[in-house]
Amino acid sequence: MKTPISFTKMSGTGNDFIIIDNRDLKIEKSGMAELAARICRRRFSVGADGLILIENSERADFRWQFYNGDGSEAEMCGNGARCAARYAHARGIAPANMHFETIAGLIEAQMVGSKVKIRLTPPTDIRLSRSVEIGGSAKEVHSINTGVPHAVHFVDNNGDVPVQEWGKHIRYHKLFEPAGTNVNFVQMPENELYVRTYERGVEDETMACGTGAVASAIIAALHGHVTSPVKVRTSGGDVLTIHFSLVDLGEPAAGERVLHEQRIADVYLEGPASFIYEGQLYGEAL
Repeated sequence: MKTPISFTKMSGTGNDFIIIDNRDLKIEKSGMAELAARICRRRFSVGADGLILIENSERADFRWQFYNGDGSEAEMCGNGARCAARYAHARGIAPANMHFETIAGLIEAQMVGSKVKIRLTPPTDIRLSRSVEIGGSAKEVHSINTGVPHAVHFVDNNGDVPVQEWGKHIRYHKLFEPAGTNVNFVQMPENELYVRTYERGVEDETMACGTGAVASAIIAALHGHVTSPVKVRTSGGDVLTIHFSLVDLGEPAAGERVLHEQRIADVYLEGPASFIYEGQLYGEAL
């Protein structure tokens, strides 16, 4: 890899990303994971929750390569997707209404001023009311894949939750092997959800998680707590808006509710995507 490399720092409700225009393929696939792990280190390099590389696509406006801060490749990231879409539009890579490739499938995005509204792939693997023991106490956990796997646990007061401890325990629980899961702790004050998320790949609480906000909103709706559109307040204090269509909820099976993915459709995530700064990445940052 030749340096320096131009990059842009962006934030989606506190979830921050390093974005690199890689349409000339100057960064090879074989080196992306290590690059992400090195430049996402805080205090030692640029620092971010993830790395996004924008590349050409034969079937969409562009495709991305997305890596978590630890160098692991992720199927999807809602906040990262909004940042990638705004970046691509601002750079003339994609129109205001666009599609781009991810491992999770084609993502549709629409510019709404400085905000971005993305259409996610239909959720899968929905399982409600499973039990996970933490510290000798059974916790009710629900799970759903909104592009990446998520667990959802409802709490009375999010401020009292040891997100690092509980999140790590659930993230590696045998129920979610081998890939593991992101973990969302959801408080339901009036008119909105308050969500704190432990992110797989970051291995810590992040200021926001777009697919986690979507997972939390859908699970809350399946329990009859909210209806679309749902406002979700993140740890960083910003608000995301989740839109979806919810149809027949189906019947319980084998002691737990397993819902078919076609029962939930038209899933959208809307929120800000902010430019922070631009810079040059030198070899010493690696």
